[in-house]
Amino acid sequence: MDEHSHAPTADDYFEPAGWEDRYAGDGTVWSGEPNAQLVAEVSALTPGTALDVGCGEGGDVVWLARQGWRVTGADFSANGLARAAGHADQAGVADRTDWWQVDARTFDPAGRTWDLVTTHFLHPPDGSIVDVTRRLATAVAPGGHLLVVGHEPSAHHTQLTDSHRRAMWEAADLLDALPEDFEALVVEQRPRVAVRDGVSHDVRDSTLLARRRG
Repeated sequence: MDEHSHAPTADDYFEPAGWEDRYAGDGTVWSGEPNAQLVAEVSALTPGTALDVGCGEGGDVVWLARQGWRVTGADFSANGLARAAGHADQAGVADRTDWWQVDARTFDPAGRTWDLVTTHFLHPPDGSIVDVTRRLATAVAPGGHLLVVGHEPSAHHTQLTDSHRRAMWEAADLLDALPEDFEALVVEQRPRVAVRDGVSHDVRDSTLLARRRG
């Protein structure tokens, strides 16, 4: 679900208003399939509570709920959350999901924790993904996991502007955001084939999986 059905514009990629517009139409924006690294890393975990930040139309939320997780989907777009809730209802997992409108850049769990906190392809500007990761880590329960996945900087992302490409990052960039009681389990640039506009591209996913010691 990480490939755009149409390219973001220069003035809307980082802010809620642009995503409200994108999610306002009738057509879907994402594939609805779970992200590859989520499936790879979470399939072996024991289901518990999960928080998916930047959930968009809810593909990952639905997949997690189907695996037995109780999931909170979070996004800064009300239209995106409405779509996600509809998809959860259609999938028969509405009773295992709830929704939270929040901007990842100001995210504060206010003492709440989840067994899994995850975000996929969230690319805030000016390198602020490090601060976002630090915020997300505060929401991980003892013994729980943090999974952060993003696009590696690449010339293949020709549909994006220079500012958008500068917002991409590598997994190792996030290590300084982990609190002392976290252990990094995966810090990788993982190869994957992405399809955009019917054309296959070799890309790499920046993948950080960490566990908070219990």
